[in-house]
Amino acid sequence: MLVAGFPTGAFQANCYLLAPGEGEACVIVDPGQDAVEPLDEALRKHRLTPVAVLLTHGHFDHVFSVTPVCDGNDIPAWIHPEDTALLSDPLKGLGREAAAFFGGQFEMREPNDVRELEDGAELELAGLSMTVDHTPGHTKGSVIFRSGTEEGGRLMIAGDTLFAGSIGRTDLPGGDTQEMMRSLRTKILTLADDTVVLPGHGPTTTVGQERSSNPFLADFGEAARGGRRTGL
Repeated sequence: MLVAGFPTGAFQANCYLLAPGEGEACVIVDPGQDAVEPLDEALRKHRLTPVAVLLTHGHFDHVFSVTPVCDGNDIPAWIHPEDTALLSDPLKGLGREAAAFFGGQFEMREPNDVRELEDGAELELAGLSMTVDHTPGHTKGSVIFRSGTEEGGRLMIAGDTLFAGSIGRTDLPGGDTQEMMRSLRTKILTLADDTVVLPGHGPTTTVGQERSSNPFLADFGEAARGGRRTGL
């Protein structure tokens, strides 16, 4: 499997491309701010043809470029229905301070083709098989994507549910600490330790590494009371 990624925009949200190999079809995950040019460069470099965009959640730092990317390539965007509204009204996902930063006005448009992700769904896209897990907590419609590789590895695209050493914040509209803890316990900690984690911000990690060293996973009671969160 070919996996390429790069950070985008002011919040350095990770955008990923996944494909069976060079010169193949691919899926794009979370095209954030200023993602169009680096995406075009990566597509040319690896000779990839995009067939879909997958969105881990609806926060604008992960979806800012979804409409030009989807409509420009005539491909669909997949998002959980709980977060679909954020595609056209990103202020719904921001707190008062963040909304004030944009002067209370921040308009976006949905792509022409928006499709719904369902918990437990098996997606067959670009020659890849991916399982969708609904992981509410950071937003109501947060999801992770899981896939195996031909080499025998396990891969998880975590969005803002899990980071290296941290978890997604739950203090924005749609966030819920108890839901986050439940998602981590039932959807993340059940995975094999060698599962490679591609987070929405920051470096790659593994489930085993986070299980053993992430303070938010070591003690759920302590995690709910404090600690530094990452991302928007």
